[in-house]
Amino acid sequence: TEGRRKELSTPPAIEAFTGMDDYRKIGIGLTCAGVLFLTLGMLFFFDKGLLAMGNILFLAGVMLIIGTRKTFRFFFQKRKVRGTSCFLGGIFLVLVGWPVIGMAIEAFGFLNLFGDFFPIAIGFMRNMPVIGNLLSLPFVRSLTDRLQTKARFDV
Repeated sequence: TEGRRKELSTPPAIEAFTGMDDYRKIGIGLTCAGVLFLTLGMLFFFDKGLLAMGNILFLAGVMLIIGTRKTFRFFFQKRKVRGTSCFLGGIFLVLVGWPVIGMAIEAFGFLNLFGDFFPIAIGFMRNMPVIGNLLSLPFVRSLTDRLQTKARFDV
C-alpha cells in the first residue's frame, strides 16, 4: 500500500464538460464570449461594435447549446411576446447604431425573458463557497429573498 500511487480523480465540472458534444462546448464558449463582449461594450461607454458582436455571439451560443428549434420555441411563446420583442428590438437598435437606448430596451426584455431563472440561479449561488457568504449578508439577503418570493408569485 505504501508503494501505490493515489489516483487523481477528475473534478465533477470537468466530467460534465467532457460528456457534452462539440456543439454544446462551442455554444458555451460563444455565450461566454458574448457576455464578455457585452460587458466590455458597456465599460467602454456603450461601444456599438463590441455590443453588436456580443449580442450576435450570445444568440449564436444559445442556439448551439439548446438547438435551433428549442431556441425559437423559447423566444416565441405567447407569454414571452413582450420580452422577446423588447430583447430583439434592443439588439436591432444596437446594430443600427443606437447603443444606449438599445441596451436599455434589451435589458428590459432580458429580464422579462429570463426572470424565471433568477430564483434558481440565486438558490444555486447560495450554496457556493465564496458567493454564498456574500449572499448571506443581511442587506443582500433581504434583496435576494424579495426577488425569489416575487418570482414565485408571478408564475
